[in-house]
Amino acid sequence: MTTPILMARHGQTTYNAAERFQGQGDEAVLTEKGREQAGVLAELAAQEPLAALYCSPVLRARQTAAIVGERIGLEPVPDARFAETNTGDWTDKLFADVQRSDPEGFEAWKHAGEGFRYPGGESLREQMDRVVDGLVEVTQNGALPALIVCHRGTIRVALCHTQMRGLDVFSEIDVPNGALIRL
Repeated sequence: MTTPILMARHGQTTYNAAERFQGQGDEAVLTEKGREQAGVLAELAAQEPLAALYCSPVLRARQTAAIVGERIGLEPVPDARFAETNTGDWTDKLFADVQRSDPEGFEAWKHAGEGFRYPGGESLREQMDRVVDGLVEVTQNGALPALIVCHRGTIRVALCHTQMRGLDVFSEIDVPNGALIRL
């Protein structure tokens, strides 16, 4: 049976390599390794009978989706509901700097769950609500199977919802760069 919606995480970025919070900013771009991961993802996507390709409007996801779209012959449709979590005050900061300046907040992030909110940013619940809204619309549009190229946090909240496990398992879900995930 074909999975109606697949999600994929963008390739490695300069911020991933530096262990820096990316959020919804466009400063991070794909590294050479990230472009290679996007190429591998494109080959995996080419094995699927995809009818639609969506992506986060954030640059790193658009870069990855363009590589995938070129390989599978579909134009990526950007949708802001699939953007990464708004990391607020932590955006652009190194993990180590946040850990030093806000050790309690950083520890809470490492075990993020239902009540977690980025300082000055978005809660996981808010992100889940917008991602689920996007998934419902993709399903209702009827062009399935569909692939959504997006972010680790976006995929994590989608899995928390679709697997009915709740947000308290958010941090337990591993989504490597370039991963293809079936919902």
